[in-house]
Order: sequence, then C-alpha cells, then structure tokens
Amino acid sequence: MKQEYLGNQMPQLPTSLSEPVEDYLEYLRLQRGRSENTLRAYSIDLRSLSEFLVTIHGISAWSLVGIHELREWLASMHDAQNSRTTIARRVSSAKNFFAWAMKHGLVSEDPALRLAAPKKERRLPHVLQSGQIDRLLADTKAPGSRVQDAGSGDSDSAPNAQEQKTSALQARDKVIAELLYASGLRISELVTLDIADVDFERRTLRVLGKGNKVRVVPFGNPAQRVLSSWIETHRKVLADNDKAGNALLVGARGGRLNVRQAREVISQALKSLGDTAASGPHALRHTVATHLLDGGADLRAVQEFLGHASLATTQLYTHVSVERLRQSYAQAHPRA
Repeated sequence: MKQEYLGNQMPQLPTSLSEPVEDYLEYLRLQRGRSENTLRAYSIDLRSLSEFLVTIHGISAWSLVGIHELREWLASMHDAQNSRTTIARRVSSAKNFFAWAMKHGLVSEDPALRLAAPKKERRLPHVLQSGQIDRLLADTKAPGSRVQDAGSGDSDSAPNAQEQKTSALQARDKVIAELLYASGLRISELVTLDIADVDFERRTLRVLGKGNKVRVVPFGNPAQRVLSSWIETHRKVLADNDKAGNALLVGARGGRLNVRQAREVISQALKSLGDTAASGPHALRHTVATHLLDGGADLRAVQEFLGHASLATTQLYTHVSVERLRQSYAQAHPRA
C-alpha cells in the first residue's frame, strides 16, 4: 500500500538518486555558469521529486521513473496548493535534469518529455512612482542605525567613531539604492561589484550577470556623486582590507556585503515609504525598466540594459506601462 506523501517529510535518499543530482548541479556550476541562487532552486526542486519517488513509490534509481510517477508528483504539488509558478519551475527543473540524464546514459528514455507544466502566473510587478523614488533615494538610511549619545561612551573618541560608522552605513545604503535604480541591477550583481568595475569617466559599471555574461551599464550624475563620496570618504571607515578585498560595497563587519544584507536595506527603505506594495530590491529593477519604456526607450535597448536573455521577459514591462496608461485614462478622461 502506498504511503501518503507529505511535503515536509525528509526521507533518507539513496545515493543512486542523490549522486546523479550532485553531478548535475556540478555540471550546471562548472560548465553552464549557473548562479548560486539557480543552483539552490534546482537542488530544492530535485530534492522534492526525489523525496516523492522514495516515499510514495520506493523508487531508488532514476532509470525506474516513468511519466506516471512524474504526473503523480505534479498532482501532489497541486494538492499541496503550490503556486503555478512554483510548479512550473519544478517541472522545468525535472525536464532539464532528465534531458541531462538521458545524454549521460543514466536513463534509457526521457520520461519527462510528455510532462506538461502549468503556465506561469504573469503578475504585473509593483512599480514605484517618480515621487516615491525621489523620497526613497532621499531617505535611504542604514536600518536600525543610531548615533550613540555622546555621554554614553567611555572616551571622547567613542562617539565620534560611532558617528563615522553610522554616516558610512548611510552613505553605503544610498549607493545601494541609487545603483539599483540607476542601472537596473539584480541584487546579486550589485554585491559582486568591485571598485575596478566602476568607470567614472564613462559613468558605467562592468556587471557580471546570469550565466557569467558580462554587460556594461550606465549610471547618472546622482549615482556618481554618492559613489564618489562612498569610495573616497566612507568605505575606509567600514572596510577590513583582509576581508573586503576590492569589494565595492562592504558590511558593518568589514567584509563584502552579502545579498541578504543588501536586500534588507532596500526592503526596510521601501517599507518606510508607507504608500507602496512594492517590496524587495527587484522592485527597483521593475521600476527602472518601466520608467525607461515610459520615457520612450527602445525595447531591445532595455533588454540589453537589464541583461535579459529573452525579449519576452522585457516585454512584461510594456504591459505595466499599458496598465498604468489605462488606469490614468480611467481616472482622468471625461468619457472613460
């Protein structure tokens, strides 16, 4: 009798299932240049499939998997009320894995060829208005930072050191917000920037994007001002040269700023606006793309600017622009 599959079960996986997955992830890392976030997603998706195969069917080898088991896995995700986006991503992960397994002789036929995924949800992203962007970039500060009371230190130098650190954190956070909006960077691209990637003469950034593809993106005068101030004055207050190396952005402990820390800065700043549903650093990427298209930028130029592999991804922002036009028309036109 089949066991009931629960998504939170963590059965011990046989090496005959886990080792091919590890080999596949290594292939994606070394030969395809996939990012750590992508590898993490593949790992989670294939772990979900492996757990289902072991728990429900007692399957211990990928060669024993057929379309029937894959469709049952798909049904179990529907029953667990996973979103269509999550299900579509997991099905895509399974299809890519089995194509690799077929190529490397781990399976005699590809059981995922006839596995159909639900269409992804195409939700229009939340976009900030120009006034909200102005407020965000004016008010971005280090979350939770406070200048210590001058009377609370044991020496006259302690408050001054704390003030310098607080000022440095605020200067860094302004750089984070300015560059995300000015250059449409992904948060992972932002934190991997080195000082040498900044070209002040041309006002451009050399960005290492998805799939280890390099692109050059511009930034404007406001971003140049905060970048110059950060590099010339504030970075040295925070940076531990042994930890930070050539990193453009550093954390409070002196090492390279990580994705989680940078995301928290923007999430808190957006939350503090109080009048937007936008959340997280990707909201600024959505916003700059929409503002560029609203301003008449060419769609393919925006695709290159954002580093999108597919023009279809960039076209989503044209829908945002049309939807904003429709809303403005409904509010303002006398015969709407």
